[in-house]
Amino acid sequence: MTLAEIRDNFERNRIAYFYILPAFLIMGFVVLYPFFYNIVISLSNMNLTHFRDWKFVGLRQYMAVLSEPKFYEVFLKTVLWTVINVFFHVTIGVALALLLNRPLRGRAIFRTLLILPWAVPQYITALTWRGMFNYRYGAINLWLAKFKPVLDPIIDGLNRFLQPVLGLTLAHPPYEWLSTPTGAFAAALITNIWLGFPFMMVVALGGLQSIPKELYEAARVDGASRWMQLRKITLPLLKPVMIPAISLGVIWTFNNFNVIWLVSDGGKPADKTHILVSYVYREVFNYYRYGYAAALSMIIFLILLVFGINFIKRTRATEAVY
Repeated sequence: MTLAEIRDNFERNRIAYFYILPAFLIMGFVVLYPFFYNIVISLSNMNLTHFRDWKFVGLRQYMAVLSEPKFYEVFLKTVLWTVINVFFHVTIGVALALLLNRPLRGRAIFRTLLILPWAVPQYITALTWRGMFNYRYGAINLWLAKFKPVLDPIIDGLNRFLQPVLGLTLAHPPYEWLSTPTGAFAAALITNIWLGFPFMMVVALGGLQSIPKELYEAARVDGASRWMQLRKITLPLLKPVMIPAISLGVIWTFNNFNVIWLVSDGGKPADKTHILVSYVYREVFNYYRYGYAAALSMIIFLILLVFGINFIKRTRATEAVY
């Protein structure tokens, strides 16, 4: 649209622009101003000692982030966190949606119960699960203790394979979930998987209910099995619905501060359970490295922007399905 067309459109629809002006102003103050201010801070040396007398230092903060080995360690952990979470969110969500889309007694009750993890505020869920992972009194270890006679032989059998082949040894319950980096990270993963699958389930269920029943009837007439119907009808027609949901899921999970911070109690033990967003929080509120944290947050934004554009383009999620 050219400038002249924009001007003509404004002249014809002045009252409409007047109505949306408050929304534009609020978006400007809430989104645009903080975003551009963050860019300015990322190009400065602002920290606790240079809070008022900061000055521009160019790309020095970005170079400091990219030259620090800790950044790559946390980045890889963030990628692992995101991939595992989104995989289970989508797998569990789609599987449950397929079940709930079939005739099932008490289906409305199951739908309500399965959406509860998404309805409860994240911080309440995170703190509840943190208590459940307590070594001595937590429900997880108490539950595992009841199955210890069954689990111990299974673990011993796995260790006989893992030890000589991979050099790994599985521990026997009870586990110190929150006292070791691996245990705390696994606890946060389990918590976030429980929190995230209802969203994918609701999206997939909506997509399934929009697929015409005539397609399945025609497939059955042609002798297609349930597996063929799933591969040739259900999954292709779910793709335009699920790909944008997966994109959102990746971005939300990549930036999911609440769960990782609350379950691990601020990245404990020894700051080994941080992902990038909690690492930014630590740099700001624990070490007061404002310029460094702003540069790191802009790098996170660029990573997600590049991912989102390429993911949508490669999967062709916005194209129509015929």
